[in-house]
Amino acid sequence: MLFRQLFDYDTWTYTYLIADEASGEAALVDPVLERRDRDLALLKELGLTLKFCLETHLHADHITAAGQLRELTGCQTVVPAGANAACADRFVAEGDRLQLGAIEIQAIETHGHTDSHVAYLVNQAELLTGDSLFIRGCGRTDFQSGDAGQLFDSVQRLFQLPESTRVWPGHDYKGHTVSTIGEEKRFNPRFAGRNRQGFIEFMNSLDLPDPKRIMEAVPANERCGRVAAV
Repeated sequence: MLFRQLFDYDTWTYTYLIADEASGEAALVDPVLERRDRDLALLKELGLTLKFCLETHLHADHITAAGQLRELTGCQTVVPAGANAACADRFVAEGDRLQLGAIEIQAIETHGHTDSHVAYLVNQAELLTGDSLFIRGCGRTDFQSGDAGQLFDSVQRLFQLPESTRVWPGHDYKGHTVSTIGEEKRFNPRFAGRNRQGFIEFMNSLDLPDPKRIMEAVPANERCGRVAAV
């Protein structure tokens, strides 16, 4: 398996490239519009065929490249069940599986940051958590129908995975790249030693500014990255 972590410095967003080297089939997870050409160039250099663009959720901080990548490559766009994105080719729910050659990607519903969110478990070893679980943190729950209680429950389910499972987040703001389920259970200050009610109270006490591009990004991502004409 080929696995690459790619970064967008403007929005602190990680995009992931997953590919089966034998078949050349590839997927991009959470691609960013402004990094479209970088990702296309990498696919071409590595001789890969893009089969899927996977979204963990409809993002509020950046516009997805999924729609443009579909036009250019013929890939399928995949979003969580319940997402307001009629443009998508496929919706995935708990337990759904996608194949890239011999690679299996399993969807795990992780609602809470938004009301339609999935993590992707790749070959039972690599967990792409989107905005549900960060390295020593988690996504916010104060917009897009977020729910702190749901997020707590979702992360507790992720914590049932083997402790060696690697955690690959959707964002990082402190320079971390990868963690494990075992590390996050022990050291993530949002969850370690905190019960459900304590987590809800903590999350509800945060006073965070809105993402800078929320008014542009959410409507565009509901159209698979197509920005409305002015």
